[in-house]
Amino acid sequence: MAQPNDGSVENFLNSVEDEQKRKDAWQVLYMMKEITGYEPVLWGSGIVGFGTYHYKYDSGREGDFLRVGFSPRKSALTLYLISGFDRFEELMAKLGKFKTGKSCLYLKKLSDVDEKVLRDLIKESVAYMDEKYPVN
Repeated sequence: MAQPNDGSVENFLNSVEDEQKRKDAWQVLYMMKEITGYEPVLWGSGIVGFGTYHYKYDSGREGDFLRVGFSPRKSALTLYLISGFDRFEELMAKLGKFKTGKSCLYLKKLSDVDEKVLRDLIKESVAYMDEKYPVN
């Protein structure tokens, strides 16, 4: 699993080759920073994360991971909404064009979705994480 490091988020985002994806990534950075109040941190070599939480599985495995984040991957702009999507059916229905994984929201480009709905989705995801994993 990716770990936070002291790499430059700015340098990472500026290195995104696709111009539209780079612009979208900067927009998501400002959006998540405003919503969460956290400073962005580079996780691994390609994830921008905001805040952390500590998890512990029934198996005894535990660790720390980002509360919310994103990565401008080649195939899609990937948003990590750790809360998942099951509880947000109404917002998802209004979002626009996207694909999902367990905790990943895949966007070809930011203009494919309703930005206000995306902001609400991020806010709700962070609120859920804050409730389930209170900030120390």
